[in-house]
Amino acid sequence: MTPALAIDGLGVEYDDFVALDDVSLTVAPGESFGLVGESGSGKSTLLRAVAGLAPVSAGTITVDGNVLGSKRDKAFYRKVQMVFQDPYGSLHPRQTVDRLLLEPLAIHGFDDAEERIVRALDEVGLGASFRFRYSHQLSGGQRQRLAIARALILEPSILLLDEPTSALDASVQAEVLNLLEQLRATRNLTFVMVSHDLAVVTHMCDRLMVMQSGRAVEQLASTDLAARKVTQDYTRGLLTASEGFRRDPA
Repeated sequence: MTPALAIDGLGVEYDDFVALDDVSLTVAPGESFGLVGESGSGKSTLLRAVAGLAPVSAGTITVDGNVLGSKRDKAFYRKVQMVFQDPYGSLHPRQTVDRLLLEPLAIHGFDDAEERIVRALDEVGLGASFRFRYSHQLSGGQRQRLAIARALILEPSILLLDEPTSALDASVQAEVLNLLEQLRATRNLTFVMVSHDLAVVTHMCDRLMVMQSGRAVEQLASTDLAARKVTQDYTRGLLTASEGFRRDPA
């Protein structure tokens, strides 16, 4: 089976700073793959490199068997979309919900915008009554639902999720995570998810990669992380520091 996403020897540098060094991974179609590690470990940089938002200095990125060049075309953004950590910062404050959803459809030349907008809002639990509100009139959870709707409206097969619930309180976080799980199942989506919360990653992801200082420390199944079946001291340290894993398993 051709991987949905394959990264081989990826490097990212900013002047003299090495943000990613020789990182490799593969993600199967329909899989949810997690990236964990301390702040500054390179998790978000990896997503940004896939999305074309970070300069790739070495290695290759392949989507559905096609090696990506230095620029991303419309076909790429039909297939791969990103949901950012801060929904308010990723949504134009002077555009209504309707306009925010219409813009990508217009860029890609869809002629069924009305139908797609209504369907996308229903799918994320907002509904047509939100169409003419502005982002500042929405709660944090509603804004993130809108950001997800905007990412899904082009019907991509891969979602890059950069800490999609870290700015939300616990109850709203659970609602958004459940929504993402439902969408992955109904749309057969592939997820690559960054999170600092190991409990979220073990709940949402099939496999994960642990990162430290721009390098891959280890890759393992989420069930193995939950059972503390890890090989590296750094990963053990993350488990010890994580709220949901501080106590030894029974």
